[in-house]
Amino acid sequence: MFKHEETGVLYMQTYEAKKTVLFLPFLRISSGHHQVADSLIYGLKNRLNTVHCEKIDILTYGYGKTEALISKAYIKWITAFPKLYSAVYRSSVYRDLKKNKRFRLYESLFLRYMRKLIAEMQPDLIVCTHALPSYMLSRLKVNGEIKVPVINVYTDYFIHQFWGIQQIDYHFVPTAGIKDYLLNKGIHEKRIFVTGIPIHEDISKHFIQKRDQDASPLSIMICGGSLGVGAIDKLAKKMDGSSNIKFYVLCGKNRKLFHKLQNLQAGNIFPLDYVECRKKMNDLYERMDAIITKPGGVTISECLFKRKPIFIYHALPGQEEINLQQLTNLGFVFKLKDRQLQSTSLENQLLAILQDQGRLKAFQDQLSKYHDGLTESDPSQIMSEILAGRTV
Repeated sequence: MFKHEETGVLYMQTYEAKKTVLFLPFLRISSGHHQVADSLIYGLKNRLNTVHCEKIDILTYGYGKTEALISKAYIKWITAFPKLYSAVYRSSVYRDLKKNKRFRLYESLFLRYMRKLIAEMQPDLIVCTHALPSYMLSRLKVNGEIKVPVINVYTDYFIHQFWGIQQIDYHFVPTAGIKDYLLNKGIHEKRIFVTGIPIHEDISKHFIQKRDQDASPLSIMICGGSLGVGAIDKLAKKMDGSSNIKFYVLCGKNRKLFHKLQNLQAGNIFPLDYVECRKKMNDLYERMDAIITKPGGVTISECLFKRKPIFIYHALPGQEEINLQQLTNLGFVFKLKDRQLQSTSLENQLLAILQDQGRLKAFQDQLSKYHDGLTESDPSQIMSEILAGRTV
């Protein structure tokens, strides 16, 4: 009860308890797992004043500074021994997908810390954007140790064996094909939402026809920071001198790449600094006719929602190789062929597609089917309904 200072009338004051949502990516290095978690947190807080969100890496939580060493070793492994990493990745989590595989070593390393974290946080909802915490939570649910609802948010265009599936309450999947995969696993349809890989709300989900694709010059953005200097070096040699295309290279935090491209002093190559503001990133997308990138989940998802033609030049071993295979099968991307670039300029290879109305129509038709199959509610709205107890 409280008394109004002017009227003296007594009022009953009610408080709505804050709900705690725990987001679980893995490792602290910048990745799609973190970007998706951050986007969902942003969207959820915009909808609910009474929500408290925490994002925690279970490796750092359990083992402290060891995480930094493991992250560095992981990056060096991919860089120095890509074929070995790819082989190990596929054999460990992407073979015999119909089988339910146990990962007892990881259980011994992380289950006790997951128990401790849940006991400390007492979350009302848990959101996994990485397979490892999902697997651990699934094991705890099998043992009847937790009842808090858990959401898997898949950040690639496939599901591998490390993801916990059977005991997880809700699944946010990237495509209708992944939904079918889960249905075959026995997951109830009402617990699967085809959201696409979630993107930030400041990246608008609509298509603006910039202009006639036959007009020149075209504007193409290259997500260069994540591609790395080596891959961009090869592309840069094919970009210089193009009169029909302006290349905007998003260098991220890669200052070496930024200065390298700047020193080329090419009239059609424009290096761009790190763009942190998502609204500015949205404006960049709107100005582009196409995107050249690697098959990372978040960037691809942004391009799909913007309905921009996507060209793939380079894929990291493991996850991105499989993403590329899936995206190619779906007709969502165009693969730039390295061998063909030896005899054909980058400009000619791009224009061969961008000025081919038949191929562009087939691409847009595939995207239309994709968008028609998406759940109407966005991921943050679905999470709000789960917290309110309005979703099965």
